[in-house]
Amino acid sequence: MDIKTFFERDRYAAHSGIDLMEVRKGYAKAQMPVKEFHLNGADSVQGGAIFTLADLAFAAAVNAYGNLSVSIQTSIYFHKGVGEGTLFAEAKEVKMGKNIGNFEVVVTNEKEELIATFIATAYRKNIEIPFSC
Repeated sequence: MDIKTFFERDRYAAHSGIDLMEVRKGYAKAQMPVKEFHLNGADSVQGGAIFTLADLAFAAAVNAYGNLSVSIQTSIYFHKGVGEGTLFAEAKEVKMGKNIGNFEVVVTNEKEELIATFIATAYRKNIEIPFSC
């Protein structure tokens, strides 16, 4: 199984319309076309949808090493509202130790405008994931 197949099993991300575009150790890029169901009462993408997009990119980047890794802390900063188009999340490793890793995920739209910044800390477990990257 490859890493994209592994993350296709993330039913919530799939339901949200998120697609992994690229994954390698410490890096991932995902996209989410904005649909009507993503919008809140103000006709902006709901913060939870943006968080889900960023979280999936982060999860793919950290788990690409082949060991199950889980989030132990996250923060998200919203910079700009958006109500249409496609959102992109680019996750990059900042620092990875033996068990603890720090990542930054930048969420932009198709105009490359900054929508959100997601900061995450992961804990790497001693459990191998059956895929190659």
